[in-house]
Amino acid sequence: MKLRALQRRMAGAVMAPLTQTERMRRFAVDGRPMARVAEQIIKPNDRLTSFERLEIYNRQYWFRVLDGFSEDFPGLRAVLGDRRFDAVAKAYLTDCPSRSFTMRNLGSRLEAWLRKRPEHAGVRLELALDMVRLEWAEIDAFDGAAQPPFKPESLAGADPGKLHLRLQPYLHLLDLHYPVDDLLLAIKHDTGTDVASNAFNERQKRKKVSAVARLKPTAVYLAVHRVDFFVYFRRLDREEFTILYALQKGRTLDRAVELGFRSSAIPITERPDHAAAWFQNWASLGWFVAEEGSSKIVPS
Repeated sequence: MKLRALQRRMAGAVMAPLTQTERMRRFAVDGRPMARVAEQIIKPNDRLTSFERLEIYNRQYWFRVLDGFSEDFPGLRAVLGDRRFDAVAKAYLTDCPSRSFTMRNLGSRLEAWLRKRPEHAGVRLELALDMVRLEWAEIDAFDGAAQPPFKPESLAGADPGKLHLRLQPYLHLLDLHYPVDDLLLAIKHDTGTDVASNAFNERQKRKKVSAVARLKPTAVYLAVHRVDFFVYFRRLDREEFTILYALQKGRTLDRAVELGFRSSAIPITERPDHAAAWFQNWASLGWFVAEEGSSKIVPS
């Protein structure tokens, strides 16, 4: 057997879902006995059969990815509850197995998967989707790509009607239905370090989740970004969010500002001051990036 074929067969066996009792399955996906598959890729020793040796890798793989998934989505666990969350984790990782060298990407397809499998979230689907979007944004913002920020003076003389401003790749703009940013911070704050405090903290989490779930859905605009390797959640006004989102989608500066103030309650005379303050803040946070190969923003 060639090396690539051996590697693929080994990966398929190791990543095969466990049984309900967390043991390796007796038959492979294609119906072949797993004992026969094991004999083709791993030798027995004086203590363990080929099947038993392969089972160690199979079980450890699943224990590790399930632990990693749980660590990445504590907010979703709190929203769904332990039993439903564990079922979601197993179903998702079965349908969307890891395709990356790093476990960091385990949850990259979770939002799309949950939208296709809404029954897994039950009555809290909308809240669960908001939390998934926030937690994935937090993961991606932490170590997502960054590009050199532009210098504000490089905009001098640019035509707003032709100017395109690019945003940092790690910046996530979220339009949510619930204040899951406050909820996630509270959940993380309530995570205990000993058995005695854990029981109390779990009750506190359930109360907070229930309180948020009872809220009437309302628009929450959020920017998830990082500064000095720390991730922050920043609430945005609707106008701020719309301008940034339009820029992110490639609209010109002039068009983005127009869209941002459409139907706005901010008086026309006050809008320039608001826009100037927002842009100054965004630039100070390094959210705008220079054109590739240049420190200047070049009008299109």
